[in-house]
Amino acid sequence: MTDTDRDIATELLDAALMHVPFDGWSDTAFRAAISDVDVAPAVARGLFPRGALDLAAAYHRRGDDAMVAALEARDLSDMRFRDRVALAVRLRLELVEDKEAVRRGATLFALPMHAAEGARLIWGTADRIWTALGDTSADINWYTKRATLSGVYSSAVLYWLGDDSLDNQATWAFLDRRIDDVMQIEKVKAQMRKAPGFGRLVKGAESVLSRVKPARPRRTDLPGGWTVPR
Repeated sequence: MTDTDRDIATELLDAALMHVPFDGWSDTAFRAAISDVDVAPAVARGLFPRGALDLAAAYHRRGDDAMVAALEARDLSDMRFRDRVALAVRLRLELVEDKEAVRRGATLFALPMHAAEGARLIWGTADRIWTALGDTSADINWYTKRATLSGVYSSAVLYWLGDDSLDNQATWAFLDRRIDDVMQIEKVKAQMRKAPGFGRLVKGAESVLSRVKPARPRRTDLPGGWTVPR
C-alpha cells in the first residue's frame, strides 16, 4: 500500500489512542503514534499542526460523527423532542470506546491555554445534535439552544466520568434531571410572556434579539451578526 492509498490521519489517531491512557494527549503520545505508523514527522505535523491537541480534537469530532450516524439510524418519530435530545447526549457517551481517552481530553481542555478549544468542541457537539434533530432556527434561538445544550452536555460528561453505577444509570438519571431543568426555564419564559407588565417587556426584548442571526455559512468558531432594521 502506498502513502497515497493510506488514511494516515486515521492511522495516527488510532495509534495515539493506544498511548493516551498512559501518556495523555501529549507530545509523547504524538511521537509514539508517528513511530507506530512509520510516517515522516513532517507529514504528521502537516495533518496535525498542533500535535496532540489536534489529535484530541479529531478524536472528539470522531465521536460526534458516530453519534450523528447512530441518530440517523433511529426512528425518532414517536419520541418527545426532549427525549430525542436526551437520546442524542446518551448516544454520544455510550459510543465512547475508551473513557480514559475522554478523561485525558477533559484534563487537556481544562488547561487555560486550551480552554477555548474545548469550548469550541463542546459547542460543535451541541450544534451537531440540534442540526441532526432538524433544528431550523435562524435567530437568537440558534445560539440559546446550543448554549443551553452545551451546558447540559458538558455537565453530563463530567458526571459520567466519575460514574461507577451499573450501566451508568446514575448518569442517565442526572441527564434527565438537567434536561427537565431546561424545560422548566422554557415554561417560565412562556409564563412571563403572558404575565401583565412583563409580557410587553419580554416581547420587546425578543423582537430586538430576533435580529441576531447565525453566521453564514454556519461555523462553530464565529459570532453571529446584526441585521440592520428596515
